[in-house]
Amino acid sequence: MEETILVGDDLMMGPPSPVIPPEIASHVLQGVELCDEFDYVSWVSGLQINDIEPFCQDELALYRQCAENRDKVLRVRLQESEYKLGSSMPIDLAKERITQLEAEATSLERHLILASGAEGIEGFRRRWSLHGRMTDTKKRLESLKQGMENRKKEAHDQPAKPSTWKKWFLW
Repeated sequence: MEETILVGDDLMMGPPSPVIPPEIASHVLQGVELCDEFDYVSWVSGLQINDIEPFCQDELALYRQCAENRDKVLRVRLQESEYKLGSSMPIDLAKERITQLEAEATSLERHLILASGAEGIEGFRRRWSLHGRMTDTKKRLESLKQGMENRKKEAHDQPAKPSTWKKWFLW
């Protein structure tokens, strides 16, 4: 049986970690394992400089597993937060946020198109990162819109309150 040796770039197999907007970061990050038991940046740079991946297989596997679990939780929380914002914030602010997210998604799409011409590992890394950010932004946008639609449905489902005049008339 052939042994597989992981390298630092194997951490880029799934989507990149989501970018958390600062306005909802405290809520989204609360209680999430951030996988910072070890200094990841110095560890990866040590791997790249010293070319010692075969000796760090356990660390690579543990970090990869932790990062995948963390990213799943963060994506779910991001979408839940956007949904809650859509259902609770004033309509004008929610529409403004939708416009902002649509502009961000469009910008990321354009950057992704431009990055398609870049070759080599740097081009791959740029496309990988942009694609992940674009996907996350579009999902956040969908959740925000669903929250706003849910608010509208709830408003239509509630019975209309009788006016004061009708109450007086019925007495």
